[in-house]
Amino acid sequence: QVQLVESGGGLVQPGGSLRLSCAASGFTFSSYWMYWVRQAPGKGLEWVSAINSYGMSTYYADSVKGRFTISRDNAKNTLYLQMNIVEPEDTALYYCAASPLPVQVTTKPMTKSLFDYWGQGTQVTVSS
Repeated sequence: QVQLVESGGGLVQPGGSLRLSCAASGFTFSSYWMYWVRQAPGKGLEWVSAINSYGMSTYYADSVKGRFTISRDNAKNTLYLQMNIVEPEDTALYYCAASPLPVQVTTKPMTKSLFDYWGQGTQVTVSS
């Protein structure tokens, strides 16, 4: 049974930091591209970041570039998102997703069907 379980969300003040984790099981994690996708209240899905299967290539949406860092530990089957200098606009439900091949992250609208596997999400709220 495939599972992606996100954790690490919570309430953080603007300018603060948070580290999200995504524990994967039930598939060959090291063979999959991994993604972070978020959904703000009342808005559609927004791609945040991607990392290739080996962890050697990373990609970021312009809105988070320079503030967020994606990484993975294939030995632990875990994906991470280090969020620094967070802004109120980062408030969203954060999902991790998996695909064996690169996903066209600029697809509009973005839908869960673009990915093979999808987690339940972890809520991040940025507020003072």
